[in-house]
Amino acid sequence: MLGIGIVLFFVYGQTLEKTPTPDATSDSQAVLGVITSNASPELGSKDAPITMVEFGDYQCYYCNQFYHNTESDIVKNYIDTGKVRLVFKDFTIIGQDSVNAAHAAHCAQEQGKFWQYHDTLYNSWTGENTGWASSSNLLAFAKQQNLDVNQFNQCMSESRYIKVIQNSVSDAKDLGLTGTPDFFIIGSDKSVTKVVGAQPYQVFDEIFKSKLKS
Repeated sequence: MLGIGIVLFFVYGQTLEKTPTPDATSDSQAVLGVITSNASPELGSKDAPITMVEFGDYQCYYCNQFYHNTESDIVKNYIDTGKVRLVFKDFTIIGQDSVNAAHAAHCAQEQGKFWQYHDTLYNSWTGENTGWASSSNLLAFAKQQNLDVNQFNQCMSESRYIKVIQNSVSDAKDLGLTGTPDFFIIGSDKSVTKVVGAQPYQVFDEIFKSKLKS
């Protein structure tokens, strides 16, 4: 397991973890690589000074709460304004439907619609292991996004992205993650702040403002 030096601090009564600014060592670069590899395409400007990486599971209740209660404000105030870019990584810990949903999002990425499909998955959530992410529903979601169904079906049947998902799960475990959602917020100075759980918008807002000043 990768070692990351951390210091605990508190924001709005919530425990967060902050890594010291990495120096130019291979270890620090390796940690940043684990955080950002095997991920989705970026949402937001590639030149944004802050990168936020979310480890999530599409079946996760708290991931769904973050999506509906917090993510839209982050998109409006930070991503759409070019200050933050968002990357999603799979940590499929709930069941096989979690893996299938993650794989479907990667197949949608082939047609340039990862984030649209990502949103459809969270908007279609009806609980953990309730069958809402069945193969037939995943295909219906693809049709909703006007994807080429033949290409989508071939991608799913070939399990083209299963290795990416497995590697992302391994990355999460190497980072010591045990649940979802968890976040790593990387500043322009390569400092990394870890946020555990579906925290309210104010927590992210304070971290973003701090990193934009540094």
